[in-house]
This record gives sequence, structure tokens and C-alpha cells, in this order.
Amino acid sequence: MVLKRVTITIKNDILKKLDKMIDGKNTRNRSHAVENLILRGMSKTDLDTVVIMAGGDGARLRPITYEIPKALIPVGGRPVLEHQINMLKKFDIRNIFLAVGDDYKKIFEYFGNGSRFGVNIEYVVEQKPLGKMGSLRLLKDRIRSTFAVLNVDTLINPNIPEIYDFHKRSEALATILLTSVKDPKDFGIVSMHGNQIVEFMDRPSTAPTNLADASFYVFEPDILKLVPKGKFMTDSLFDVIKKNGKVMGFMHDGFLFDVGIPDGYEKAIKSFRSDMLKAVQSKYKS
Repeated sequence: MVLKRVTITIKNDILKKLDKMIDGKNTRNRSHAVENLILRGMSKTDLDTVVIMAGGDGARLRPITYEIPKALIPVGGRPVLEHQINMLKKFDIRNIFLAVGDDYKKIFEYFGNGSRFGVNIEYVVEQKPLGKMGSLRLLKDRIRSTFAVLNVDTLINPNIPEIYDFHKRSEALATILLTSVKDPKDFGIVSMHGNQIVEFMDRPSTAPTNLADASFYVFEPDILKLVPKGKFMTDSLFDVIKKNGKVMGFMHDGFLFDVGIPDGYEKAIKSFRSDMLKAVQSKYKS
């Protein structure tokens, strides 16, 4: 990502309001505050609904997840789901369907209906594990327009307006955000023809590419009718969608942490700790 320095002149009273936005977490410094405001002004799309998949048992993070659901594991002093909510609000996305297991009481106690966080949360309860995408079937009568899907254990900063615009221009049934990885065997890997995805492989032992599923998706509502009852995974959904329309890939060049695995969780904590330290230092210098 190429950054360019610019100089702007701001009234002192506006600058004071800008400084109040700096919290060391979601807004690191004055430059970041200005960037967020500009992005918010440019980010209007028709996309206003996201499904966040939070029903997994978090087995790879045990023993932590024996006591804490994945949605509540802390990064930089806040639950990972709260970071995701703050990211979505930057793009004025405030309707959230939270797919959870039947033991979601702790999540509900913290987030409730979302009003305290400036969003609307509706809970989609899986009575039994439905896999990464199986819970979408439970929403086939509740979502009528283009929507996004995000894994609760993925900390990411996607450029949602750009993804949405690409998705619509491509006339795709689904668009998958992609990232390059060093070790493909731990990810869902795709093969491409141009920008179109022609094959999706879940954690292959031998991978033809290093392009991995970044766990953020834009879907048309028609796919909800394609999801069968029971457990359903991303690779199976891809096969079904491919028979009915185009699946496109959009490259992600921002940060991405898989906090559902120990290594990714540790990296996220260290990164957020470093960002907060830089924000504090910058605040005292300004």
C-alpha cells in the first residue's frame, strides 16, 4: 500500500474535535482520524447487512475457548467482535446477523441487541453445528438484498465500497476476498481465470496457488436458496454457486489476522499493542 503525505489547514475548534476521536485503538492519531472521516464520506453503498459467523467451538484456541466464546476473545482490550462492529460502522453497515451456537449466552450478555454499540444485532441460533456456511439457510426468508459474510475470528480492514463496486460490475453471484499466504495447506485456496474463481480447495496438501480465502464474502441473496439443510462448508457452497453463476475474487492488501489460531492471535495482540503505543507517542508529540 502506497501512502502519500498531504498538508491541510483545519480550524482549531475542528482540530480539537478531531483529537477527541483518537483512542489509540480504532483511531491511532490525527492522520488516521482524517483518513477515517474521508473514508466514511466516500463509503456509501447499498450494502447494509452482514452475517458474522460465530458458531464455531474455537477448538484450535483451547483452553481459552473453554471459558470464552471466540466472539469475546480480547485483542487490544476489546472483544474481537467489537473490533469488527467498529470496522463495519465506518462503512455505515449496521444490520448484523450473528450466527451462534446454542451456548451464546455470554455473547448476548455483552452485546445484547447491539444498540449500545450503534448497530442492530439479530441472533441466528444453530441448534447443532452447521459448518462455516450452513447457517445461511436459516436466513433465506430474512435477507432480500446483497449482503456480506465475515468470520468472527478474522480481524481485517477490507475496502468494502471497492469490493461491493467490483462485485456489482462483475455481475457476480458471489465475490470472495483473497489474500496471498506463505503456507497454503492451512487455508481455503483458489485457482483463478482472470478475476473469476474456477476452483476452491479446502486446506489442500498440494496447492496450485497461494491465493487464500480471506474469510470476507459478498453474496447475492439468491445463494440463500442454494444452501441445503445441515452442515455445509465453504468449498461445498462454492461448487453449488459455480453451477448457478459467477464467483469472483478480489485481492485484499490490508491487514488480516486469523485470531482463531494461536499464532494468528499472538500476531494480532502484538500488532494492536504496537499501534496503541504509537498512538500514545503521536498524541504527546502533537
